[in-house]
Amino acid sequence: MSFWQNVDNELKFQCMERKELAARADFDVSYIGKGIRRNSVPAADLALRIANALNVSLEFLLDLPANKKLPNAKTSNETNLAVRMYHKHSKTITALDSLSEKEQKTVFDLIQTIKLARNR
Repeated sequence: MSFWQNVDNELKFQCMERKELAARADFDVSYIGKGIRRNSVPAADLALRIANALNVSLEFLLDLPANKKLPNAKTSNETNLAVRMYHKHSKTITALDSLSEKEQKTVFDLIQTIKLARNR
């Protein structure tokens, strides 16, 4: 994913509006849409301000492999993995969240049954 797509995904994850991020990081909100369309990366100082405003590492927003760590990254690899997993499974999480607790337990039990059967 591109830098700006990662920013947009992180905004959704944090339930933050583009306007709020733009105000926190001091940039024009239109940069997000333009950046997504152009598949571009902002100047280093703006990218760092955005990462700080979102409280994520620049490495995460740049979608760098875990073995290419940037110095002083703000979040751990575990946090980045958890965020990536959330983005990967967000539709499933949203669907589960719409179910009753009883239905959620049924889904969880089904997953456990599948895992047990697979390990046999």
